Amino acid sequence: MVRRSSRNVGKYTLTHQSHKRTRRRPRPTRTTVTRTMVTRSQRAGLPSGSFFHRLPSEVFYMILDNLSVLESSVFSMVSKEINQFILDYISSLAWKNKTIIQSFHRSTCLQQKSTIEHYRDLGVLFKRCTLLLPTKDRLKFIFSQFSQIPCFLLEHCFTPDCIGFSSYGVFLQTLIAGWDELECHRVFNFLSDLTNLLQKTEAVVTGKPGVRWYQKLQLRLFCRHVLLDPWLNQPDCHFWLMQLLKPWPMVSQANLLFVLYGPLMPEGNRETFGWQDLVERGLPHSSLWDMARAVLLLFGKLEVKGNSANSLLAILEELIVIPRPWHVENVARLLVLCGSSLCYTVLASKAVNGRLLEVSRLIVYIILVCEKDGYHMTWAVKMVQQICKVFSTAPERFCFIQQLESMFSEVTREVFELSVTGNPLEDGETFQTLCFLLDSSARFHTKFLHMFLK
Repeated sequence: MVRRSSRNVGKYTLTHQSHKRTRRRPRPTRTTVTRTMVTRSQRAGLPSGSFFHRLPSEVFYMILDNLSVLESSVFSMVSKEINQFILDYISSLAWKNKTIIQSFHRSTCLQQKSTIEHYRDLGVLFKRCTLLLPTKDRLKFIFSQFSQIPCFLLEHCFTPDCIGFSSYGVFLQTLIAGWDELECHRVFNFLSDLTNLLQKTEAVVTGKPGVRWYQKLQLRLFCRHVLLDPWLNQPDCHFWLMQLLKPWPMVSQANLLFVLYGPLMPEGNRETFGWQDLVERGLPHSSLWDMARAVLLLFGKLEVKGNSANSLLAILEELIVIPRPWHVENVARLLVLCGSSLCYTVLASKAVNGRLLEVSRLIVYIILVCEKDGYHMTWAVKMVQQICKVFSTAPERFCFIQQLESMFSEVTREVFELSVTGNPLEDGETFQTLCFLLDSSARFHTKFLHMFLK
């Protein structure tokens, strides 16, 4: 039974095949268009061992479209092939239009914060995606994605509250965090060439005060928000400030420091540099704090090659005569904000060089600033004691103290005469300064005598 069954099956199969052959007819040839899905591994000629390699490009793009910027940055580190594919993906015009925000004139703080955080995430993405590229190619690729954004360019955006430079600075800081000094030099040189930074800086620092105010303000905003302020660590900020100052002589360095950190004063619906205010009247400490921070930044790294106390003191001397010699109260307030060490360095340098009149006037105004701004008078007394030690003999020290007391009388007389013959609109402020001066003199001498009577 088994053999007969198997023979019957065989007969059936043969009969069925022959039946199929008899019914087959030749068909005319025609061209048919079919769509073939090509995987990425087939397109690149790579072995398709990975799941992602077997995916068609269209499907892979759909996956990337649904990833956040930070998720894409993590995904780019899976393998070289994935990294290259994501590089191609973020080079596409569609991705740029979707992901690179170009609207920086946000109305609310929440929107501004969201935009800045988005550019921080973009910094992480480009940092990880370009990790395998040489620095030069890396910079070319990265900044080619942002070169046409108007708010990232000098003198292209005229909106007062634009956060373009702030977003650019956060992106740059995130991108190059952890890079060594040589690579940071290359970044600065690349940015300088890209933005014509040296040419624009030269036009600003060689111009007269009050001229090219818009160009100066643009240079200040770009350098502060892109290169200087994003760095929280003092050494990093010092590096970028030195890159900006190094190409120029001392006079131009002082001018550039003023442009970057000098006080801004409201004028109508815009801000301008307070050139004349520094010369004509005393300014509050809030107007001079940025300048003091910049001076401290420079003096805090004297061990850097090419820096010395004398060269930095020379820059400071040039700074306090821009555009003309400052009001002495502003010089004194700047020294107080810079702290004991720098204040002593400046006063001792003048004392050693025999400039007793200048030292005495500065000390009187330092005492006045301590009274006005609420600093302990003991600080000023200890500063005078330190300056006394600069003089090697008792007669020299007595001469210094005598000069200081005479200067108290002279400054008091000057302020009194101003309150009598000055502008009626300013009489109240001048009289208040006179009261502060008398109170500061009494407080200083009380502390001074108390220390000697201990």
